[in-house]
Amino acid sequence: MSTVKETVEVAVPVHTAYNQWTQFEEFPHFMEGVEEVRQVDDRHNHWTTKIGGTRREFDTEIVDQLPDERITWRTIGGDTKQKGTVHFERLDDMHTRVELVMDVEPSGVADKAADALGTIDRRVKGDMKRFKQYIEERGSESGAWRGRIRPGDAGSSF
Repeated sequence: MSTVKETVEVAVPVHTAYNQWTQFEEFPHFMEGVEEVRQVDDRHNHWTTKIGGTRREFDTEIVDQLPDERITWRTIGGDTKQKGTVHFERLDDMHTRVELVMDVEPSGVADKAADALGTIDRRVKGDMKRFKQYIEERGSESGAWRGRIRPGDAGSSF
């Protein structure tokens, strides 16, 4: 399993950065290779990706969500295995640090080669830079979900 970590500072208030991140169906606007994210309910999303010519569909479950602080998720079912947390830190009234830490377990020869070559790390770094550009250009969030999900409310980790 590989750990990927990337941090960006965005020129928006913490609630704006957090609120935008809760709009999972907007992810294809700034995440390379993500074709669609469909929010099933407050806790579950269905993803369709196409990376390096390989199309995958998988589901994620949010296991911890605290407004303006963090969102933690994991994949459930399927052959895509990852988990991660995005943290939001208020720097001042108009600046936020967004830190993404992901554990990715590559499946198959192509994924393992991409991981060894640093492709996954570069993709995440690019996605975070595009998120910064996306939210700063908008200046406001496209929506928000401010609910609380506690770790004990979800199933076990992979």
